Amino acid sequence: MTMIPIAKPLLGVEEINAIKEVLESGMVVQGAKVAAFEKEFAKYLGVRNAIAVNSGTAALHVALLAHGVRKGREVLIPPLTFFATASTVLMCGAIPTFADVQGETYTMDPAAVKKAVGPRTSVIMPVHLYGQTADMSPILEVAGKKGLTVIEDAAQAHGAKYDGKMAGAIGDAACFSFYATKTMTTAEGGMVVTNDDEIAEKCHLLRDHGQASKYEHLIVGYNYRMTDMTAAIGLVQLRKLDGWVRRRRENAKALTRAIEGIRGLAPPAEGEGRFHSYYQYIVRVEPSFPLKRDEIVKTLNERGIGSRPSYPKPLYEQKALKDLKIGGKCPVAEEVVGKLFELPVHPTVSASDITQITAEIERLRDGR
Repeated sequence: MTMIPIAKPLLGVEEINAIKEVLESGMVVQGAKVAAFEKEFAKYLGVRNAIAVNSGTAALHVALLAHGVRKGREVLIPPLTFFATASTVLMCGAIPTFADVQGETYTMDPAAVKKAVGPRTSVIMPVHLYGQTADMSPILEVAGKKGLTVIEDAAQAHGAKYDGKMAGAIGDAACFSFYATKTMTTAEGGMVVTNDDEIAEKCHLLRDHGQASKYEHLIVGYNYRMTDMTAAIGLVQLRKLDGWVRRRRENAKALTRAIEGIRGLAPPAEGEGRFHSYYQYIVRVEPSFPLKRDEIVKTLNERGIGSRPSYPKPLYEQKALKDLKIGGKCPVAEEVVGKLFELPVHPTVSASDITQITAEIERLRDGR
């Protein structure tokens, strides 16, 4: 049986040749390729500064530190996201607090943000989830009134847009991941972007042991450097990104056309003013469907359709946070989290694959 994978990194001859060029040059760490990748990524987003690091987690950590997040402060995040959104706040000595999500887009609810901001909140960090931005205008309005920084967690949102602006060019800063399954990858890697030159300089110091020049350390920093091999892959991938996003949107449109007519299944909703890049295609299953979420996932995988549940629980229910007495109450997140599952949407999914995926879902609907 041939499997339609849930995710598939697209790495070919151009990426291999780019790595070979770096190896032959002898300059393999944070050299000319990293500088070129930073320049091209900033240009793509329309921002002044891009600072390359070795993971999306490093990007979040550096951005938070550069904005003064420290012990005694709080960072407001959504409960549906990868663990690094919370853990990097803790790495700064601060506390993650939670604002609930919207029921259709699963991104941070601006109304919940307004209620959740407290006296120790210093940063609001909305997550652009599954390839779709949060509803940023009202979030920025709340931040402006309260004097708070907005850092976009754009780890899943390469190529997404909000009211015509690129994800990553909306808040005070943003962080991207280039992990293997992302819409564009460098295998591992990350990027902080900002229009604030002072913040950018702090990020440069923090990623490289606080060095302003060789062996001159102005602050205590980290070894978060990106390699030139990683950056070389990123340069190639960036040139392909828009085409891949178009293909993902085409696949998503075809999947939605089939699924929206099936009672008990809700395809992903594209919010008003949003341009969804479909890093993941997330379906919600309701009680009227004959199978539960985990039964759907298990059966689809057995039949050659890559599928998996989305996040298993709100972040504040993770043991690591419960042990630290970090809690939350987000009714919408708690209600939807057990209903969400993912279908293949990446660029190698073909028209015949779409037909197979939808046929298998219809079989499940009919109890076959």
